[in-house]
Amino acid sequence: MLKSKITEIGEIDSVSGNHISVKLLDHIKSNMPIIDGVVYRIGQIGSFVRIPLGYANLYGIVTQIGSGAIPENLKEVYLRDYDTFRNTTWISIVLAGEQVGNHFERGVTQYPTAGDRVHLVTIGDLDIIYGGYEEANSLTVGNISASESLDAKVDLDKLISRHCAIVGSTGSGKSNSVAVILEAIAKRQFPSSRILVIDPHGEYNDALAKYSRVISVNATEESDRLIIPFWALPFDELMTTFSGTLTDANREHIREKVVEAKISSAGTNKLDVTKESITADSPIPFSINRLWFELDDFERMKFKADKTSTEDVLVKGNPETLTSNEYPPAGIGNAAPFLNTRAKGLLSFLDSVRNRLKDSRYNFLFSPGKLSPALDGRIEMDIDSLLYNWLGSSYPITILDLSGIPSEIMSSISGTLLKIIYEGLFWGSQTNVGGKNQPLLIVLEEAHSYLKAGEHSISSRTVQMIAKEGRKYGVGLLLVTQRPSELDETVLSQAGTLIALRMNNSKDRGHVRSAVQDELQTMVDLLPSLRTGEALISGEAVKIPSRVKFYKIVNAPKGADPIASERWLAPIDGVEAEYEKLLKSWRNKNTNI
Repeated sequence: MLKSKITEIGEIDSVSGNHISVKLLDHIKSNMPIIDGVVYRIGQIGSFVRIPLGYANLYGIVTQIGSGAIPENLKEVYLRDYDTFRNTTWISIVLAGEQVGNHFERGVTQYPTAGDRVHLVTIGDLDIIYGGYEEANSLTVGNISASESLDAKVDLDKLISRHCAIVGSTGSGKSNSVAVILEAIAKRQFPSSRILVIDPHGEYNDALAKYSRVISVNATEESDRLIIPFWALPFDELMTTFSGTLTDANREHIREKVVEAKISSAGTNKLDVTKESITADSPIPFSINRLWFELDDFERMKFKADKTSTEDVLVKGNPETLTSNEYPPAGIGNAAPFLNTRAKGLLSFLDSVRNRLKDSRYNFLFSPGKLSPALDGRIEMDIDSLLYNWLGSSYPITILDLSGIPSEIMSSISGTLLKIIYEGLFWGSQTNVGGKNQPLLIVLEEAHSYLKAGEHSISSRTVQMIAKEGRKYGVGLLLVTQRPSELDETVLSQAGTLIALRMNNSKDRGHVRSAVQDELQTMVDLLPSLRTGEALISGEAVKIPSRVKFYKIVNAPKGADPIASERWLAPIDGVEAEYEKLLKSWRNKNTNI
């Protein structure tokens, strides 16, 4: 018997756009035929079928099987005469691509018609579908689930330039998938590759240790310590780091003082910037201690009997130590010394500022080493050295471990990090280290925690900007989240490649369904049945939507679940000392002590 007859499984009954209804042949004796010693299963959701058209072959994906796949115009007939048709089987398919010769391309140039024969896809066909990637710009990340002898590959260029999202429930294998992709890039040994991982929980420090440099708040080496100069934050974000409240008038008063301080500092540091272009949001250093001291002094000063001359200071304060000037107590009634009638009522807010500046948890922000301004605003190092430290490493991957940053300012800090990086690469696009000449991939782990839908935070605004415009300037995003329903829809819709692992929550699946092309939305219903580490990959980086089993990384990321049956077997020496160590780590907010 001809091989074409052996693989023939049905014929097309109706074609509606990209949707095709296929009636399986009655003479098929088994839905598990054996061809060349290989057992095939007919009608598996997500499997492929082949439609020969002359010298070309069209390939489709099975999306439905059974009564739901019956063409609409025949459903009424089936209801009236069910017994006659009960042994017929139908499948629905959507066209995915076309093969001419040994070359497969996504999309089709011609459509089949009613009566065209449909064939199951053999391993030889799968080789054509999943092959054809150029070695120079592709990554091997696992195996095709339908045939684990086939490598699963993704297009590196499109993965980065068109953005990517990895979604899945807790324990589905997201962290492992990210680590596999990043390791595959690192192993290519590109001399100028740049990957920046924003890691809120320090998950990847060990998993990617061979290929990465870790920068964290609690690093022992000064060069590996994460610092973010407060003066690089936009004004509103800087104000949110303090717990006190401000009236609109007082906020504008402080904004004016910040602008004055930045203009003065620009002159002190001989920065090449025009005075007119400086705003409270400009990344120009200024002394926040001096600003606090001057604002505090204005609130506390007293006046002599003439109500114009200020009283002498009893105890001189110090802006370096955040100590206020002390004045004589105000007189009673109409007696001098008099209070400052022009005071803004800022003392309670300024107390909260002082408390925050003295809080050691915020040293990475308010005491950023050589980027800390002196009282006159002078700095030893500028943001270019910070960008070099983050992006100029000899390692292909830099991990910014944010686990030591207080949760209440995580969104502001992560947003500021992204803004500093993107603004630098945007305005420096014509330099050799700009995004156009040296593209950057930014990995955002736990993206839902600081990119919540409906929030107008700096992190949401910056990521939206990168998602919309970043590819033009060589900045790609890889979003990782277990709650896509909490992500901003604009960001998720801009992801050209979607890697969806097991997902049980129906609300989350609904958001994934809205992000994939209409014809493949029924395949989203497969997500709850995926194995750990298995994913549906669709979009720009793959030639055809694929069900893939990712490789298992050797050093599992910290996000991997601890195996209780193994951990409980290991005895622990010096348990009491370990609890002392635990307390020390807790008090120091440092897991590495």
